[in-house]
Amino acid sequence: MFHRRFPMVVVLVVLLNHPVLAHPGKVVHSFPTPGNFCTGIAFDGESLWAADYKADRLFKVDVRTGEVIRSIPSPGFWPLGLAWDGTCLWNVDKGRQKIFKIDPADGTILKAIDAPSSNPEGLAWDGKTLWVSDGRSREIIKIDLSDGTAVKTLSAPAQSPNGLAFDGIYLWCSDRMTDEIYMIEPDGGEVLVVLDAPGPYPRGLAWDGECLWAVDQQKDMLYRLVRWDGERYRLKDTRRARVTFTHEVKSYGTGRIRTLQACLAVPEDMTQQKVNSLSLSPSTHTLQKDRWQQEAAVFQYEDVPSDATVESRFEADVEISDIRYFIFPDHCGTLSDIPAEIRDRYTADGSKYMIEDPYIQKLARELADKEKNPYTIARTMFDYVRKHLEYKLEGGWNAAPVVLKRGTGSCSEYSFCFIALCRAAGLPARYVGAVVVRGDDASMDDVFHRWPEVYLPNYGWVPIDPQGGDKPLPRDRALHIGNLSNRFLVTTQGGGDSEHLGWYYNCNETYTSDPQLEVRIEAFAEWEPIERGQ
Repeated sequence: MFHRRFPMVVVLVVLLNHPVLAHPGKVVHSFPTPGNFCTGIAFDGESLWAADYKADRLFKVDVRTGEVIRSIPSPGFWPLGLAWDGTCLWNVDKGRQKIFKIDPADGTILKAIDAPSSNPEGLAWDGKTLWVSDGRSREIIKIDLSDGTAVKTLSAPAQSPNGLAFDGIYLWCSDRMTDEIYMIEPDGGEVLVVLDAPGPYPRGLAWDGECLWAVDQQKDMLYRLVRWDGERYRLKDTRRARVTFTHEVKSYGTGRIRTLQACLAVPEDMTQQKVNSLSLSPSTHTLQKDRWQQEAAVFQYEDVPSDATVESRFEADVEISDIRYFIFPDHCGTLSDIPAEIRDRYTADGSKYMIEDPYIQKLARELADKEKNPYTIARTMFDYVRKHLEYKLEGGWNAAPVVLKRGTGSCSEYSFCFIALCRAAGLPARYVGAVVVRGDDASMDDVFHRWPEVYLPNYGWVPIDPQGGDKPLPRDRALHIGNLSNRFLVTTQGGGDSEHLGWYYNCNETYTSDPQLEVRIEAFAEWEPIERGQ
């Protein structure tokens, strides 16, 4: 379970002179490394230790000033990961493929065991035993201290796992290829939080009881990083663009379109997006909200002759940022913490969900019976849907039981299945729809995208995309939970079967026509970047 607690490692928390008030991963203190080739680091309750593979020494460092207090020889000649077990240091040596227990007073080797793999790098102590990362096999391995053999193996988050640390609940792993740091659930190995590393070559990690420490080999710096301070998300990389969305109806043949209603979802300000201006044409429209409070521009037309084209459009100047939520499962409360209005509205049934279907009911019970942690429910359903569906456009949008039994689906069908399972388990879920930047900043989109959101106490509505997250690497899966790129202009937030949009998103239309009249519908969005100063 993702909210399970582990025994806390007892350490002396070092409080620096300035308060820690920033988003996870923010640097709050830094100083140069004691050598130019530092790799592993560990915290002994008062000081940092840093291994240097060129000097072949382990340095004890004052965490306030960076001053070297003393140093001892490393047990081998290629020292990498370091860990502290409360009494002694542990050091993994890549050259000898050994893990050494060391007396911190003078470097005496107290114990030597074989490493569990051929390319050991990171090392972490979880209160009972050691974890080792291997950059070649891309694994994180929990070992038996008696002989170094593996007792559990997890897939590494990404391509090159280096440093490891344990904070009493979660594992943390740095990756020098992605320049990121990952918070990992140690039971199953899934990545929960992704942080930007403070430098371009992150190596060792350590935990001081309050914050993470990271060493960067390229910058030769040690950094103290915020783990958690209540900041729920971070915005960055803002895109400024003009988006023109066009809904086009063309008729061919004999007769006319007698009545036509075109509905365009109106994009609104959200946490990650700001609509600076919005124009709608033609001006003969009304703005109406559906039962989900989704605003739509409703255009009405009558007696449209054959060979005519009717265009309804909006043009919006927008600013859209990447958003990354920092979701800690133990901060997500329980289902009972969700406001009753949201719970009642967004756990209701719908024709695409069919949550009362015996198949959905049985599956939801099997996956999350009696589970109360909202994040755990969401992650369980996310994993099930991504594992059991293959992305494929079959044509049409089938209901969740049909899609899950079939095993293939579009992004909309992935969304329906995920929402159905969440709602059947009591977790509020909805979908959002967007137009998307396709490749270049100046681009055209006629495919669009839809994904779900879940309501998490203390966080609100959070994006979670099982179709986008259908990836082999834990890091890539995690980037589709609580993360959203600035490529998406969200137009639609709905629970389904809208009075204006139906089960569609971005736009919808209804019409009546004469016999033998062919009606063709096209919808597309054009993106034009806006340079600063325009």
